[in-house]
Amino acid sequence: MKSLNQHATKIFCKLLQKLDSNGYAKLRSEGFMPLIIETQVTGETAKHLSERIGKIMQDRESLSLNSSDTSITKSKQLDNAMPSAKIASLSSGEFVGVVADDPTEKIKLKTFSAEVINDHVALKKEADEFKKLPKIRNVSQYDIDENFLQVKKDISEIIDSVTEMILNTPEMEHLIIKK
Repeated sequence: MKSLNQHATKIFCKLLQKLDSNGYAKLRSEGFMPLIIETQVTGETAKHLSERIGKIMQDRESLSLNSSDTSITKSKQLDNAMPSAKIASLSSGEFVGVVADDPTEKIKLKTFSAEVINDHVALKKEADEFKKLPKIRNVSQYDIDENFLQVKKDISEIIDSVTEMILNTPEMEHLIIKK
């Protein structure tokens, strides 16, 4: 089961992708510095991340052979530093990311590709020493569904009350985007 932090990272990445360039610029101007970390993703998400990581100059070399001649052509080409196909095929424990800097704190290397190397023997030993959590009460699927619906209702009420407060406060009205 994924931890809350893993889900929060995924959600943040998804939200950041939804921002248009003006929204992103506004966040940056307010001092918000995004950090994007992704594990294996596919499709548009991988393509977006590949574009965010950027391109690098890569050396190319081609060899042509014919009956009378052999030629080697060397050139440079701008290619994605981390192609979306590579992002889509990351193995467990591998991840790529991008950090953003600001003018006062420059970061030289903003993109990275890394792998978590675990000591599986030590992790198994540690896991074997875990104690089971005591059962406090039985929870039925009905209880879970009711709790979910209550949380959903509470969130909706919070959104409605905050929206109403913003609309009724002239200096905050600009925070609401009206379509």
